[in-house]
Amino acid sequence: MKLIMAIIQPERLAPVRAALAEVEVTAMTVSEVRGFGQQGGITTTYRGADYHVDYIDKLKLDIVVSEPFYEAAIEAIKSAAHTGNIGDGKIFVLGVEKAYRIRTGEEDELALK
Repeated sequence: MKLIMAIIQPERLAPVRAALAEVEVTAMTVSEVRGFGQQGGITTTYRGADYHVDYIDKLKLDIVVSEPFYEAAIEAIKSAAHTGNIGDGKIFVLGVEKAYRIRTGEEDELALK
């Protein structure tokens, strides 16, 4: 099993969710996060004054998938989140040792369905 952590632009959530559904990935956790990377923040104007915003609003997706699904899930996220502009986001993949469904007690891949 793999944990896919993706940081994306908030407006790309609907296309990413649709792309994941096409590759049969239907469960995820979405968190609102703030941060910066290469972009280093943005400068915006409010009431005629320029302000530098260090931390930019993003969404973090946490998705746990079985081994056969993770490469397709990553490709779906990459294609749907891509705008070609700086700040499109990042994807991280980690191994998952165990998974449990609390309601039924199912474990590992059975807990992911």
